[in-house]
Amino acid sequence: MTTQQIVTKLNALKKQQGLTLAQLSQKSGLAQGTINKIMSGALQRIKPDKLQALATALGVTVQSLTTDIHTAKRKGGFGLVTVACISPEVRVADVSYNVQQIAEQARIAYANGVKLAVFPELCITGYSCDDLFFQHTLRRAATDGLQQLAAMLADIDMLTVVGLPMSSSNGAMYNVAAVLFRGEVLAFVPKTNLPNYNEFYEKRVFTPAQNFVDYVEFNGRQVPFGTDIIFADKLCSEFRFAVEVCEDIWVSDSPSVRHAYAGANLVLNLSASNETIVKQDYRRKMVELQSGMTGTVYAYCSSGPSESTTSTVFSGHNIICENSQIVAESQPFTTGYAQAQVDLGFIGNERSRMCHVQQGGYLTVEFGLSDDAEPTRVYDPSPFVPTDKEQADIRCERALAILSNGLARRIKHVNAQTLVIGVSGGTDSSLALLTAVRALKILGRPASDIISVTMPCFGTTERTLNNSIALATVLGTTVRKIDITKSVTQHLADIGHDIAVTDTTYENAQARERTQVLMDIANKTNGLVLGTGDMSELALGWATFNGDQMSMYGVNAGVPKTLVRALLRYEAARLGGETRRVLLDVIDTPVSPELLPPDQSGAIRQVTEDLVGPYELHDYFLFMMIRKGFAPSKIYALARLSFAGVYTDEEIYKWLRKFVWRFFTQQFKRSCSPDSVRLGSVDLSKYGHRMPSDACCDTWLADLDEYVKE
Repeated sequence: MTTQQIVTKLNALKKQQGLTLAQLSQKSGLAQGTINKIMSGALQRIKPDKLQALATALGVTVQSLTTDIHTAKRKGGFGLVTVACISPEVRVADVSYNVQQIAEQARIAYANGVKLAVFPELCITGYSCDDLFFQHTLRRAATDGLQQLAAMLADIDMLTVVGLPMSSSNGAMYNVAAVLFRGEVLAFVPKTNLPNYNEFYEKRVFTPAQNFVDYVEFNGRQVPFGTDIIFADKLCSEFRFAVEVCEDIWVSDSPSVRHAYAGANLVLNLSASNETIVKQDYRRKMVELQSGMTGTVYAYCSSGPSESTTSTVFSGHNIICENSQIVAESQPFTTGYAQAQVDLGFIGNERSRMCHVQQGGYLTVEFGLSDDAEPTRVYDPSPFVPTDKEQADIRCERALAILSNGLARRIKHVNAQTLVIGVSGGTDSSLALLTAVRALKILGRPASDIISVTMPCFGTTERTLNNSIALATVLGTTVRKIDITKSVTQHLADIGHDIAVTDTTYENAQARERTQVLMDIANKTNGLVLGTGDMSELALGWATFNGDQMSMYGVNAGVPKTLVRALLRYEAARLGGETRRVLLDVIDTPVSPELLPPDQSGAIRQVTEDLVGPYELHDYFLFMMIRKGFAPSKIYALARLSFAGVYTDEEIYKWLRKFVWRFFTQQFKRSCSPDSVRLGSVDLSKYGHRMPSDACCDTWLADLDEYVKE
């Protein structure tokens, strides 16, 4: 960037801040004439120290100005920002003490990797000052304290947001939040909604904000003052936040809704919410709802127990929510400290899908954090199955209810007399069988209306054959065993294929023969062929086109493999007895299409997870790419944390690359898949995920390769 381009940016900052030459001279230590020559472009050669002096006076650095926001590559670049909500120890009306405490806590947070620290409402004075707010002494101490705090934190690369009382030129007093960065106040955000009921009487003291932005003079600068302000990071497009104060979340027309429409991905709430017996749960639900409704990260920071207890008690209940999910919380009367690395990249992706309304009239105030840290947040390695057993059981029962009711409706609509299922002794066909039994029970029909067809061929092992027959029998279905070895052998001979060549033709001939048998039995019995392939297999295209890829209804198509296994465990525990024994052995059997002959001991030789990778990894990749919208580089970085000590970096890279390649190249199989029920937030059916069959994956693979190479 040229010197003139830097000067242009300095001029823009001077105009934005409303500084006169005299004010800029006082702040920079440069003569007014020198500044005028620099800003007008009259000086051809400008010494670096003079440029830096002007930049410092305007609250920036020359380095930040020379960073091209379009080409700068911050480390990671994943939209991850570490936020902390901190309830400091305060002394009511002791500004000096409070400023010291805030500064100490802010530095501790910064040392812990925090990039945005939020403190409670009116924390510089203490919320519970009551009529002392009318005292000029306290108000002046508050503004002086804010200047001191800004100076104390000028050397750290972190945003700090604090609350204080502030008077306007006409004498009106506001309850404001001040956003500090590198020694300057970026803006003041006044409170809009003032509670005046029960224990609150803020209208006695403060004036409600209006929905516009003005400027006030503070510390020799013109600083934005208003509610409609978006604070935006110049180097991270997803990092856009807005501020509201306490009661603003408790009303039906919360400013945060407007802020979200204006582009805020993160909303901060500086609060002083007193504690009552039931308020904790209500407060938590309210923050969850607001975060989910606005599609934001919502950081709620409340006053702690050191506030006055003359009539109320405060607890330091702080909550950080991400799209309705709590990611950090300090329980009442504990530490008063909640910290989380929030994923604004995910919020941005959600917005691209959900938000189609824009709110104009906002002022954007920019800042520039120096870097974007690598991920520290550890995502659940099993996103489809809760780790808590009670929650997992609830999810399993709900999933089975959705699957069985969806199937029951289809059976009734087509008036199917039978359900035809190819049972293999594997997890997917076992789940399809269990779902079918439930569906018929809903319709008041016997399990014997299910025709369970096992079709052994070249690769079938004794273990899977016995399990398929045992499960179908114990569930009361009609069992048929049809050995397709002869028919497949004849077919291969008919097309001139050497049976000793165990290639794709050899394998797929078996899968398509099985589908033909099932379809013909369904025609003969006025039945419905149920597909058994699951969502993880659909993602990878791990199915034979027009073989097991095809059916009359894909009952498992919305179920990821990790959830398939959880559902079988749930049903095994619920049903018990022989069903439990068989299901547990099915779960313990390696996943395989069994299209290649067994080894010499009769064991499965073709293990799916050895060929395409572990399904627990693929389900993680699937969730992160489709539900979260993450790039492969980000998925890789997060997977390293989620699977630390389980898989090496090399293994994660290998299988992620294969996942991306297969996901794109196998779309044609999903484009013509049978109807299926949407089960969760990830759906790969032709209705749930629209994607051209000839899309290229090069950009995604390059994103991964470049990141790993670096």
